[in-house]
Amino acid sequence: MVYDATVFFCDRFIDKRSRTHDQMVQAARSGVQNIAEGSMASGTSKKTELKLTGVARASLEELLLDFEVFLRQRGLHIWAKDSPEALAIRKKKLSDPEVAANTLICLVNQASYLLRRQLRNLEQQFLIEGGFIERLYKARTQTRSWKKP
Repeated sequence: MVYDATVFFCDRFIDKRSRTHDQMVQAARSGVQNIAEGSMASGTSKKTELKLTGVARASLEELLLDFEVFLRQRGLHIWAKDSPEALAIRKKKLSDPEVAANTLICLVNQASYLLRRQLRNLEQQFLIEGGFIERLYKARTQTRSWKKP
């Protein structure tokens, strides 16, 4: 959703030939792609999952800053997360650049918050269980100890 909305926003409010347009779209895409890749790696490598989830979060934070810069450079207001505008965001249309940028800031903040929680859980799981290679080694060691007379 963040990626699709970012493409729509950039196409509508930022010159398609500008570096900012490309950078914002690529940051949104990177966030989505790294979440997917990290999720796919979860069964075999917690280290890779942690790394890719962290990259996804960093990409979304970069995108967040780009939206904030967009608003600041145009003299538009950046809404606090608990502002009346932010709380009523679902009722508004994306025809105004201030509303559109702040809507995307809300979405990126929510995605980043969820990724931050996921990273904390992944780190704890990794500390407790270890990675795939460590679990294989432990299983192999246990199997060998059972076979000894």
